[in-house]
Amino acid sequence: MRKLFLLAVIITSSVLTWAGDVKVSSPNGRLVVNVNCEAGRVYYNAILDGQQVLLPSALGLKTSVGDFTKELSIVDSLFSSVSESYQMRGTKASSASYKANTLTLNLQNKDGRTFCILFQVSDNDIAFRYQIPRQKIRKTEYKRARILSELSSFNFPEATTTFISPQIGPETGWEQTKPSYEEGYSTDAPMAVASQYGHGYIFPALFHLPNAWVLVSETGVGSNYCGSHLSDYQAGMGYTISYPDKGENNGFGADFAGIPLPGETPWRTITVGNNLKPIVETTISYDVVKPLYEPSCNYQPGRYTWSWLIWQDNSINYNDQVKFIDLASAMGFEYCLVDNWWDTQIGRERIAELSQYAQSKGVHLMLWYNSNGFWNDAPQGPRNCMNTAIAREREMKWMQSIGIKGIKVDFFGGDKQETMALYEDILSDANRYGLQVIFHGCTIPRGWERMYPNYVASEAVLASENVFFNEGAAIKEPFDLTLHPFCRNATAAMDWGGIIMNKYLSPDNKSRHPRHTTDIFEMAAGIIMQTSVQCVAMQPNNLGELPQFELDFLRQIPTCWEETRFIDGYPGKYIVLARKATNGQWYIAGLNALKEPLTLTLNLKDFNLSTPNIYIDNKSGAPSHSVLKLDKKGTAKVTIHPNGGLIIK
Repeated sequence: MRKLFLLAVIITSSVLTWAGDVKVSSPNGRLVVNVNCEAGRVYYNAILDGQQVLLPSALGLKTSVGDFTKELSIVDSLFSSVSESYQMRGTKASSASYKANTLTLNLQNKDGRTFCILFQVSDNDIAFRYQIPRQKIRKTEYKRARILSELSSFNFPEATTTFISPQIGPETGWEQTKPSYEEGYSTDAPMAVASQYGHGYIFPALFHLPNAWVLVSETGVGSNYCGSHLSDYQAGMGYTISYPDKGENNGFGADFAGIPLPGETPWRTITVGNNLKPIVETTISYDVVKPLYEPSCNYQPGRYTWSWLIWQDNSINYNDQVKFIDLASAMGFEYCLVDNWWDTQIGRERIAELSQYAQSKGVHLMLWYNSNGFWNDAPQGPRNCMNTAIAREREMKWMQSIGIKGIKVDFFGGDKQETMALYEDILSDANRYGLQVIFHGCTIPRGWERMYPNYVASEAVLASENVFFNEGAAIKEPFDLTLHPFCRNATAAMDWGGIIMNKYLSPDNKSRHPRHTTDIFEMAAGIIMQTSVQCVAMQPNNLGELPQFELDFLRQIPTCWEETRFIDGYPGKYIVLARKATNGQWYIAGLNALKEPLTLTLNLKDFNLSTPNIYIDNKSGAPSHSVLKLDKKGTAKVTIHPNGGLIIK
């Protein structure tokens, strides 16, 4: 892992104003945020290239310190700028440069209680948050605050359509393990459609305006705050910030946030563009947060095998895990994940033996854990190992002693601040013992790749296990994997859980329902899906079944990237991305979810591909590998067949 470094220059060019209307523009001047106070209420809007992309939208908080939603007045405003460069691993870009102009708006309510709103506006991103100072009113000094609700809204023009996923109610789903961010997404749906479960919509949320695209999310949430989501749409107001349901976490903990004073809320982020390029390439989730601790070791990216996806619970035994360790070794993969029930079906002594065997083969184990606690009824073990500091200390010390390099922790209780603190505690404790962390059955990550250097990825998506469980999800896989580069995976790493190479979703590769994608689709998905430790859900039988060129490609598939560029696509229909690996090699990957062939003319002159290799399907879905001929302009015409893929390198 590259050593994290930070170079920040903050320029404080102060300009105080007392006007009712205040604006701040991006460094290139194309994106403008206007803030005004009318009849004691504060609103903001956004304009990109002279076109309004955000209608007047409310701002404000209700807190135990005071009501900051009405009877407000602007005290003053401070303008500044920020310029920062940083490096990190495990995201779509190993380095980023962030430049933004900032506005700090100081306000007070009728009782003299004060707060401020901080905006940072970069060329395609808006980030804002609230700050509450410690303050003394008469004889009362406010040193802490409960944030009871947030008025922040996102109000889009009429005819805007949505690519959003509903929030589900607490203690629902299998063994009361939801909400877990695993519901389906709308596609170009009207804003006025009510959410499926009556709880609004999760982040990230993608909106297609008549003249632009907008991606809304939040970042910087750890133990400091609760996770938020969007309300249902309200005409004239749009979508507002909603806090967790009281029933989450089995009813334990607050449905509001608590902060010390002075204190601040997380960042609300809005990425805007005239096209989808800024949406796919944004790094705003990481730009406005900071690392919370140093890595204890050099965490290694890589690939892992995983028996459970297709062999399921019965495969969690010593002999079957040896087969998947041997598979990882044969493919040159770094890791093998041993899933649930290993504590009873293999046992701790034999897990230590298994880890020693894996290391002799050049592979390290990752182990699955239940997050319980009491917040769900999931029976899988190990249980009660991650829910308290004492249990984690004992468990992680043992894992370090036998050479375990990562954990996958599953089944969390929602978005309350107590649950967010559990995520952070697991990550912080795991770092002391050199463990990387993947979360499943969980919320979305919110800047965590930068905040926590041993964090890998979260599921928080209707993932590959559903491809196994039912054929409907298998049929929808192309839709899902052409949608997430524009929303879920645009804001954070995503553990989809498998480049699936079996033709059928069964151990014998002959029964149950078929996979509905081509081999090249799956291989290209390994480039499209972004996570620093990628699951290649091969099966032992694949070693003797797949063409040699497919095996060779999978053996060297990268998982960390220096740069990502959007080439073409539309959410849920198709996607073409270019990613530059840390060795300097460019990979062009495409997926087609359409029902008809997709012919594209690709300009490849900027990717240093003098004699590029192309992996693509023919009309019947059979894979092929050849040298791609470019014309004198560096362009090539390619056709991606339905449910098929494309790789150029």
